Amino acid sequence: MTRHSELKHRVVTRFQRYVANPVNRRLPSQTLLETTGRVSRLPRRTPVGGRLTDGSFWIVSEFGHRSQYVRNIQADPAVRVRIRGRWHHGTAHLLPDDDARARLRRLPRFNSAAVRAFGTDLLTVRVDLTD
Repeated sequence: MTRHSELKHRVVTRFQRYVANPVNRRLPSQTLLETTGRVSRLPRRTPVGGRLTDGSFWIVSEFGHRSQYVRNIQADPAVRVRIRGRWHHGTAHLLPDDDARARLRRLPRFNSAAVRAFGTDLLTVRVDLTD
């Protein structure tokens, strides 16, 4: 990772952790991904932007395997997703062979623009919903 990418990662993740995510988690319309903390085993809720398509919820992680929620998925792929105020259980799959930039063109524009602008290592995540 380049020095610029490392700095970008630190700045964006701090902003998200301490400013954006605490506000967005409180918004009833915000889509949330709930993973299980790989160390704490506590639920971790992360605001995400994505799209429900044919029983699967698709998102793109802007920092790939460095994202905390991706690391949690690697430890335990059982997740929940809150879509339009309703919680759904599912199993998350990391898709490194998927073209994340092409995938972003099929996801909500505002979030996709932010992921493209701030991301340094894009990774597609598909959540197969079970309910």
